[in-house]
Amino acid sequence: MTHPRASYVHGACEVPLLGRTIGQALSAAAEAWPDHPALIAPAGEVRWSWAELNARAEAFAAGLLALGLERGDRIGIWSLNNAEWALTQFAAAKAGLILVTVNPAYRLAELEFALNKVGCKALVTARAFKSSDYIGMLTSLAPELREAAPGRLRAARLPALRTVIEIGGGESPGTLPFAAVAERAGATERDRISAHAGALQFDDPVNIQFTSGTTGSPKGVTLTHHNILNNGYFVGRAMRLSPEDRICIPVPLYHCFGMVMGNLAAVSSGAAMVYPGEGFDPLATLRAVEAERCTALYGVPTMFLAELDHPDFARFDLSSLRTGIMAGSPCPIAVMQRAVDRMHLTQLTICYGMTETSPVSFQSAVDDPLERRVSTVGRIHPHTEVKVVDAEGRIVPRGTPGELCTRGYSVMQGYWGDPEKTAEVRDAAGWMHTGDLATLDEDGFCNIVGRIKDLVIRGGENVYPREVEEFLYRHPAIQEVQVFGVPDPRYGEELCAWVRLRPGAALTAEGLRAHCAGQIAHQKIPRYVEFVEEFPTTVTGKMQKYRMRQAMVEKLGLVAEKTA
Repeated sequence: MTHPRASYVHGACEVPLLGRTIGQALSAAAEAWPDHPALIAPAGEVRWSWAELNARAEAFAAGLLALGLERGDRIGIWSLNNAEWALTQFAAAKAGLILVTVNPAYRLAELEFALNKVGCKALVTARAFKSSDYIGMLTSLAPELREAAPGRLRAARLPALRTVIEIGGGESPGTLPFAAVAERAGATERDRISAHAGALQFDDPVNIQFTSGTTGSPKGVTLTHHNILNNGYFVGRAMRLSPEDRICIPVPLYHCFGMVMGNLAAVSSGAAMVYPGEGFDPLATLRAVEAERCTALYGVPTMFLAELDHPDFARFDLSSLRTGIMAGSPCPIAVMQRAVDRMHLTQLTICYGMTETSPVSFQSAVDDPLERRVSTVGRIHPHTEVKVVDAEGRIVPRGTPGELCTRGYSVMQGYWGDPEKTAEVRDAAGWMHTGDLATLDEDGFCNIVGRIKDLVIRGGENVYPREVEEFLYRHPAIQEVQVFGVPDPRYGEELCAWVRLRPGAALTAEGLRAHCAGQIAHQKIPRYVEFVEEFPTTVTGKMQKYRMRQAMVEKLGLVAEKTA
């Protein structure tokens, strides 16, 4: 009797993991490609070679030590994308500090929670961006800043914080200008940075990233040099990056997408980092691709849509593009196809992962058939393992949906200060339980079919919203669509679709359901259809279906009732 193949894959690979720290990787890049462009930020008129970036990072790292920071201390960064962000990332790694990446959208309560949860001793902050007055918010949390000498803060509500470093500033009372930090360093601190190069270990924690916290307080994902440097390296290898490449990075640096798949893929391959602007702007991104002859472009699906639908899109020469990454949220097949066809992204890849796994576990290859690249998240990443399990934890046969679990070098050290929450998601055998529902096919390609919490059970039948979304994307009038479950007294749950139409297109709820009739099973046809102009998302572009669900429950006056 033949047994069905199990949903287990291992990324066996002849290319070894990098056994070095991020600081060592930057030094190696400066030695290998000293005059190649490393960082280009047109808005700040920055054009640094690898040698220059390395020298600036070492000087800033020495300055941080001169300010009294010690190995293992936490340093926060609260800013959108700029050269100072990258400098802080690499300098913190060289100084043996743990970089705490603070979401630029955070407001007072969230900032207070994040800084205190991990005990940030220093904070690098932007002055302001659009409606965010960072210095104002910080001063309202810590009014003592107004009277404090720089580096000597004692604040009741932020007890660990001592130093506030202001990007492009210094006028604010109690803060230190970013440019002045390196000047604080003397020969002693520079010698300590050199000594650190050998003393720091790649298993040391180097980064804390907060999960979005859609349920309860955000958790601080603690990642090591080994975790994120290797993940960036193998992401870059999958795209075949080299020192001749230039990566356009409009995605936020505070998130793994920017700082790992962007900055660390660059430092381990020699490719240049190009920041088109501080916050995402489709026009600035198109301009940067053309002006800098970028060969790779990153984005979540909504970013690619904004670029493709920009009225000036056709004016730009994007012929330099070759590869890139669409990730961060499920990638609709139709959007991927348009990006490949209209943006010269013939080698565009899809990535799947989560912050807790550094982040990437699956990635499509540049030479995978397009049909596979647009319909799956690719195959297992090198040196990692994945299994798909049922509710009892048993590995399911290939093609059967179940929870995706990941194990290997990429799994986080844990949630900072939260051993119980860590134990809830990382089991005794080292498997990280993702909460995502997936299938593995016979060739090892993975398809994400939804979140366990997004699974809709209608009248006892499992409905995967992702499958319904992919079908609805085929309708020519539909620009974007999100499908989720809402309470129903008879079936337990019913499907609801939020739809954004293409400009000038028309469609009714009846027309949408008629489009589905006879094409997909009746239980997959949305009972409720809402036409919207925008969707609630996180800063990184992830759709917040729980907020859509709440809105519909309130609008329709729905109440969850137990079914018989």
